[in-house]
Amino acid sequence: MKYSNIVEGKFISRPNRFIAHVLINDNIEICHVKNTGRCKELLVEGACVFLEYSDNIKRKTSYSLIAVQKGNRLINIDSQAPNKVLYEGIMNGVVFMPQFENITMIKPEKVFGSSRLDFYIENNNLKGFIEVKGITLEENGIVKFPDAPTERGLKHIYELIKAKEEGYHSYIVFIVQMNDVKYFTPNDKTHKEFGEALRYAKEKGVQIFAYECNISPSSITLNGKECKVIL
Repeated sequence: MKYSNIVEGKFISRPNRFIAHVLINDNIEICHVKNTGRCKELLVEGACVFLEYSDNIKRKTSYSLIAVQKGNRLINIDSQAPNKVLYEGIMNGVVFMPQFENITMIKPEKVFGSSRLDFYIENNNLKGFIEVKGITLEENGIVKFPDAPTERGLKHIYELIKAKEEGYHSYIVFIVQMNDVKYFTPNDKTHKEFGEALRYAKEKGVQIFAYECNISPSSITLNGKECKVIL
């Protein structure tokens, strides 16, 4: 996945979860934050950030904040990116869902139960669902999800368990929006119920994966490296 018209800036503040104040070319600009999570360990005053510029007059802001430099690590924080990245990875043969090596159909935003799951897939006589979660939280090389309580994410796990019980193949894929990490584990400290549900889902046959990405200021792509999952 590629971005265009990338500019560098210095993070100043985040008045609310939707916008940030960023210093760009000696001017403080109001920018759209493409992630409603907390990102407190990333969006700190003085952090180097990368933004996509748009001259669309219909937009409220001209800039969208998409990546943050954290020490030597560049982290993409665009919450819309993981679904696109996984789709590209599947279509380009970078990643494969077990038993779905040759997907004959992939449909985004498919309703199951009372939820809209990220992808519905078919392969000959097999049918399945994939739910995608993006990871931006990193601590000493360990990546975690979520960075804030997510009742919606919790609901999706139980929908996938139900789908599995009804004969579908069910997958949860965590897209690690960075590279060179040690492993993924649920963030029990922030949302204990999510971690418990994830472990229960594994017991019930839901398959759980995490994949690293290569990040640049203007792109995010799966690098084919599976991240170890520790539950």
